[in-house]
Amino acid sequence: MLADLLGVPWSPVALGPFAPVFVNEGLTLDFIETQEDFPVYHFCFRVTQDEFDQILGRIKHAGIPYRSSVRGPVDMQVNTDYGGNMIYWNLPDGHQWEMLTVSYARQLA
Repeated sequence: MLADLLGVPWSPVALGPFAPVFVNEGLTLDFIETQEDFPVYHFCFRVTQDEFDQILGRIKHAGIPYRSSVRGPVDMQVNTDYGGNMIYWNLPDGHQWEMLTVSYARQLA
Protein backbone atom coordinates (compact mmCIF):
# COMPACT_ATOMS: atom_id res chain seq x y z
CA MET A 1 0.00 0.00 0.00
CA LEU A 2 2.83 2.46 0.81
CA ALA A 3 4.41 1.91 -2.60
CA ASP A 4 1.08 2.63 -4.26
CA LEU A 5 0.60 5.84 -2.26
CA LEU A 6 4.12 7.07 -3.01
CA GLY A 7 3.89 6.02 -6.64
CA VAL A 8 7.07 3.96 -6.45
CA PRO A 9 7.79 0.35 -7.46
CA TRP A 10 7.76 -2.60 -5.10
CA SER A 11 8.34 -6.30 -5.44
CA PRO A 12 5.12 -8.31 -5.18
CA VAL A 13 7.33 -11.40 -4.89
CA ALA A 14 9.20 -11.52 -1.60
CA LEU A 15 12.96 -11.34 -1.86
CA GLY A 16 13.90 -13.69 0.92
CA PRO A 17 11.64 -12.84 3.86
CA PHE A 18 11.15 -9.23 2.71
CA ALA A 19 8.78 -7.33 0.43
CA PRO A 20 10.88 -4.34 -0.71
CA VAL A 21 9.52 -0.90 -1.60
CA PHE A 22 11.98 0.96 -3.85
CA VAL A 23 11.60 4.61 -2.73
CA ASN A 24 14.52 5.90 -4.81
CA GLU A 25 18.01 4.82 -5.91
CA GLY A 26 19.35 5.29 -2.39
CA LEU A 27 16.45 4.04 -0.27
CA THR A 28 14.60 0.74 -0.14
CA LEU A 29 12.21 -0.10 2.69
CA ASP A 30 12.05 -3.84 3.36
CA PHE A 31 8.82 -5.04 4.96
CA ILE A 32 8.45 -8.38 6.69
CA GLU A 33 5.38 -10.21 7.99
CA THR A 34 5.80 -11.07 11.66
CA GLN A 35 3.78 -12.02 14.71
CA GLU A 36 6.37 -10.46 17.02
CA ASP A 37 5.73 -7.27 18.94
CA PHE A 38 7.56 -4.32 17.48
CA PRO A 39 7.73 -0.59 18.23
CA VAL A 40 5.78 1.96 16.24
CA TYR A 41 8.01 4.15 14.09
CA HIS A 42 7.69 7.57 12.47
CA PHE A 43 8.76 7.80 8.81
CA CYS A 44 9.11 11.12 6.99
CA PHE A 45 9.41 11.64 3.23
CA ARG A 46 10.52 14.93 1.72
CA VAL A 47 9.03 15.28 -1.74
CA THR A 48 8.59 17.94 -4.42
CA GLN A 49 5.37 19.94 -4.54
CA ASP A 50 4.25 17.97 -7.60
CA GLU A 51 4.93 14.65 -5.85
CA PHE A 52 3.12 15.94 -2.74
CA ASP A 53 0.04 16.79 -4.79
CA GLN A 54 0.05 13.39 -6.50
CA ILE A 55 0.57 11.43 -3.26
CA LEU A 56 -2.07 13.47 -1.41
CA GLY A 57 -4.47 12.72 -4.26
CA ARG A 58 -3.80 8.99 -3.86
CA ILE A 59 -4.25 9.23 -0.07
CA LYS A 60 -7.60 10.98 -0.55
CA HIS A 61 -8.67 8.47 -3.22
CA ALA A 62 -7.83 5.59 -0.85
CA GLY A 63 -9.91 7.23 1.91
CA ILE A 64 -6.97 7.38 4.33
CA PRO A 65 -7.57 9.90 7.13
CA TYR A 66 -4.75 12.43 7.50
CA ARG A 67 -3.94 15.38 9.70
CA SER A 68 -1.93 18.58 9.75
CA SER A 69 -0.07 17.97 13.02
CA VAL A 70 1.99 15.11 14.37
CA ARG A 71 -0.32 14.23 17.27
CA GLY A 72 -3.36 16.30 16.45
CA PRO A 73 -6.85 15.34 15.41
CA VAL A 74 -7.65 13.94 11.98
CA ASP A 75 -8.56 17.27 10.38
CA MET A 76 -7.95 16.40 6.71
CA GLN A 77 -5.90 19.62 6.44
CA VAL A 78 -2.44 20.43 5.04
CA ASN A 79 0.06 22.15 7.37
CA THR A 80 1.78 25.17 5.77
CA ASP A 81 3.65 26.44 8.87
CA TYR A 82 7.14 26.07 7.38
CA GLY A 83 6.55 27.61 3.97
CA GLY A 84 5.68 24.32 2.30
CA ASN A 85 3.13 21.55 2.71
CA MET A 86 3.06 18.77 5.31
CA ILE A 87 0.67 16.00 6.36
CA TYR A 88 0.70 12.99 8.70
CA TRP A 89 -1.20 9.70 8.59
CA ASN A 90 -1.17 6.33 10.31
CA LEU A 91 -1.78 2.96 8.74
CA PRO A 92 -3.36 0.00 10.55
CA ASP A 93 0.08 -1.25 11.66
CA GLY A 94 0.34 1.90 13.82
CA HIS A 95 3.34 3.41 12.11
CA GLN A 96 3.15 7.15 11.58
CA TRP A 97 3.94 8.54 8.14
CA GLU A 98 4.80 12.14 7.31
CA MET A 99 5.16 13.83 3.95
CA LEU A 100 6.54 17.33 3.52
CA THR A 101 7.84 19.63 0.81
CA VAL A 102 10.04 21.87 2.98
CA SER A 103 12.12 20.36 5.76
CA TYR A 104 11.97 22.03 9.14
CA ALA A 105 15.13 20.08 10.04
CA ARG A 106 17.48 20.98 7.17
CA GLN A 107 17.43 22.57 3.76
CA LEU A 108 18.56 20.79 0.60
CA ALA A 109 21.79 22.10 -0.87
